[in-house]
Amino acid sequence: MKWSEVCIHTTNEAIEPISNILHETGASGLVIEDPMDLVKAHATPFGEVFELDPSEYPEEGVYIKAYLPVNSFFGETVEEIKQAINELMLYDIDLGKNQISLSEVNEEEWATAWKKYYKPVKISKRITITPTWEEYEPVSSDEIIIELDPGMAFGTGTHPTTVLSIQALEQFLAVGDNVIDVGSGSGVLSIAAALLGAEKVDAFDLDDVAVTSTRLNAKLNKLGEKIHTKQNNLLDHVNDQADVIVSNILAEIIVRFVDDAWRNLKPGGYFITSGIIQNKKQLVKDKLEEQGFTIIQVNELEDWVSIVARKA
Repeated sequence: MKWSEVCIHTTNEAIEPISNILHETGASGLVIEDPMDLVKAHATPFGEVFELDPSEYPEEGVYIKAYLPVNSFFGETVEEIKQAINELMLYDIDLGKNQISLSEVNEEEWATAWKKYYKPVKISKRITITPTWEEYEPVSSDEIIIELDPGMAFGTGTHPTTVLSIQALEQFLAVGDNVIDVGSGSGVLSIAAALLGAEKVDAFDLDDVAVTSTRLNAKLNKLGEKIHTKQNNLLDHVNDQADVIVSNILAEIIVRFVDDAWRNLKPGGYFITSGIIQNKKQLVKDKLEEQGFTIIQVNELEDWVSIVARKA
């Protein structure tokens, strides 16, 4: 089978919405080439070392590469992608250069070459994320290992927004807590919550691909009974009393369900939000405080922000 590599030159802010557009249009895999990875590959407090070629990376912005089968509908699919990406400007999302290029790639090359981007990475004091094909031995007795299969286009959970979310879960989640994960994606936050001691995790995502990915990764980590996965639009029609709600999603979407998060949290419960670009930080803070939340922490990594709020 012939495959085409669709390469989009854009910004960090646009990574998540564009990634969502690409896997909704049938991408069998994604690669994100961020120049910051070149820095992290050679200078990280956790000792992550793997070889990356600087010539493959943009001088500014990021490349998002998707792999689509070349068929009779390929031209229409590319046009749909372009239109959906351009519509992101309606949400005040900076698309940067917004340049799209195409190139052919053999299936055999794609099946193996993309794995060079994914290695075990320690992303917090206790948690290490490793792809399923990598052998990894814990370096300490309390280290928590999360295995992920990024084959369904959600990556391996090492994006700054995910790292910030997991670090907040590690700090604020207590053993026995009930957790809701809104916009579960690969399920990495649900898995982290369960491994950190949550009694039950409800994982919601509107995308059926994400629901399947969360369910498969939960089983891979032997957490299928603890993580309950369901297709759902944010917290619509959800009536629960959770100790922690976590959501790694766009700022514009977070503000849409702040009231539902309040309603579904116990008094004293925590709302952990991430996926917030710097210039949208105040938007989310204002909405949280307007609802009655107290801002406990604001954490930043690269261009991204995570906000931890507490219900009185």
